[in-house]
Amino acid sequence: MTPERHPWATALLRRSIRRSVDTGLGGVWVRGPLPVGGAVLAPNHHSWWDGYVLRELSGWAAHDFRVLMTGRQLSRFPFLRRVGALDTREVRAAVRAAHAGAWVVVFPEGAVQPAGPLQAVQPGAAWIARNAGVSLVPVALRVVMRGGQWPEAWVRVAEAVTADGLHRSISRELAALDADLGSSDPEQPLAGYLQAVPGRASSSDHVDWPARLLTLVTGDR
Repeated sequence: MTPERHPWATALLRRSIRRSVDTGLGGVWVRGPLPVGGAVLAPNHHSWWDGYVLRELSGWAAHDFRVLMTGRQLSRFPFLRRVGALDTREVRAAVRAAHAGAWVVVFPEGAVQPAGPLQAVQPGAAWIARNAGVSLVPVALRVVMRGGQWPEAWVRVAEAVTADGLHRSISRELAALDADLGSSDPEQPLAGYLQAVPGRASSSDHVDWPARLLTLVTGDR
């Protein structure tokens, strides 16, 4: 299956993903130096949302997007190839995409993990970056409930590293992100982060007409 066949289906899927993020998350925020050319992004992986978040971030930054998925996942959702998904065995295709300027997302932990410390990293992300001649970029990502009605996605992007420094750099960014989340006002955005995708506002962010009417009728102040 290729995006060139039935382009209307590809457009529909892109809109569906954007709508999922717009309605299911309270927003996507990012901090750090985004790569300007092709790169391999190596994030931790603890949420179903992670691939969608990074795809929307790449679109916001005007970059082509690829993400490696296991064969089992891709066999369940083959249509995701239309929006950049590759089988983990298609490393040569990932190399070509990165070399051509795409952001290629490779989850070095290999599978979804608990939202705690980084687990052992696999060598695939570094191998693709090295063979494509592009930067290997550590990424820390959390999708969390804070003070609003909807979960929020927070992303920290680090400077490019070599393979030997990948685990250490992701761990450092995760620790910094967790510290930012743990020390902030949960009803306010984190200082120093830029909102890339607005997401869905909590109902508490505005007073809708039933609440206004009830206040008027009861005289509550």
